Amino acid sequence: MTKSTPAQTQRSTTVRGLHVVIDGNRAAPPVLLIHGSGATGSTWAGVVPTLSRTHRVITIDLPGCGRSEPAPTYTVAEQADRIAAVLDELGVRRLRVVGHSSGGYVGTALVEGRPDLVDKLILLSTGPSPAALLPEPAIIRMLVAPPLGPLIWSIRNDSMIRRGLAATAAAPITVPDEVVADLRRTSYRAFRAILAANIDYIATRSVPQRLLAAGKPVFVIFGDSDPRWDPASAHQYTSVPGAELEYLRGVGHLAMLEDCDALALSLARALE
Repeated sequence: MTKSTPAQTQRSTTVRGLHVVIDGNRAAPPVLLIHGSGATGSTWAGVVPTLSRTHRVITIDLPGCGRSEPAPTYTVAEQADRIAAVLDELGVRRLRVVGHSSGGYVGTALVEGRPDLVDKLILLSTGPSPAALLPEPAIIRMLVAPPLGPLIWSIRNDSMIRRGLAATAAAPITVPDEVVADLRRTSYRAFRAILAANIDYIATRSVPQRLLAAGKPVFVIFGDSDPRWDPASAHQYTSVPGAELEYLRGVGHLAMLEDCDALALSLARALE
């Protein structure tokens, strides 16, 4: 699928088994958007048009998610290594990385493993440690918790997928059909393995602790009504020298589906 204007292009491709979409002028500064668990690259669609005016925007489906191939294992470091290999093949260097929720863990691991690739890290709704995790809504427990989770996952319909996403929002949201279709591609096994890998990553060492040693600029964006991660926990990131923190008023965990205009403005400031 290719769309073009005199200044901009969009390209959808597969690189090393990962689904990648690139928007914007090839000569513009690059920015990578990494989705969280239970999501895909298509969840970023609302902010891409704004960001691609000034940046070359790269969105990616993480291993086992959406249109990307599954992986034997899903440790956060291995996911970051897979992304690094994609960026190497694309010839991208010194880019801004935006990670939503657990996508922020993959972005942090990318900074840890390949600091040469990352110029700045922006974390969106990224829980800093397990202690910040709030109780899961009933619909999410039903979809993912054993022993019934695998069965319900296999028969879930579009309405259930939409309700699962909406449970982490602070207000009613509209979930595009493309997002639902992409989410249906993710297997229960991959989703559970990714969740376990995420918890292991932040239980071993919190994100602020990891960033203290990273030496990269960090900008943190958090919804002040996030029902998945305690919004107050975002202040843990202020322990990182030079870190900036911004709250989105009235926004829950899914800023890109709740208020993409406000998020786009925040990202524009973070990408400066």
